[in-house]
Amino acid sequence: MDREAKSISGNQLPIVVVMGVSGSGKTVIGSGLAEALGMDFAEGDNFHPPANVSRMSAGMPLRDEDRWGWLDAIAIEIANAEAKRRGLVVTCSALKRIYRDRLRLASRRLRFVYLEISRDAAAERVAARKNHFMPASLIDSQFADLQPPTGEEHVVVLDASRPPAELVATAVKALSKAPVG
Repeated sequence: MDREAKSISGNQLPIVVVMGVSGSGKTVIGSGLAEALGMDFAEGDNFHPPANVSRMSAGMPLRDEDRWGWLDAIAIEIANAEAKRRGLVVTCSALKRIYRDRLRLASRRLRFVYLEISRDAAAERVAARKNHFMPASLIDSQFADLQPPTGEEHVVVLDASRPPAELVATAVKALSKAPVG
């Protein structure tokens, strides 16, 4: 654990949502960040109900009404971490401000790490994935829904084209400087 990670673990632990469109690297960065901080990790895709997975697998984008239950399941995970006073890193696309605000209700310690990526780079990454329910054909719908967290508090913005180790280190450093609570 490096100096920045120790300063976070020595203070009140944050709850972090690693967000961005499909293919931005949420799982890689989120799991790396959780490991670096010694916190639990939760993969947001695992909270999707079967109907959402079927819809996306069939090449149909999720609608707001499809996302509410999924977001609420993630919010429950966040609220449980809040209640137990533990740190947590969870992945969630959190594409719209209203989605992020819904998650913010679950914890005052919530921070976001936004992985910013171009449409072409995201499509290339998604097309290269194996055994994932999200097809590359849905990338355009992700960008159509995306409301970048510009001007929102407690958001770290990272260039997702950078190497994963660099992104994790940058996120740890930024989170160590942000007050929690």
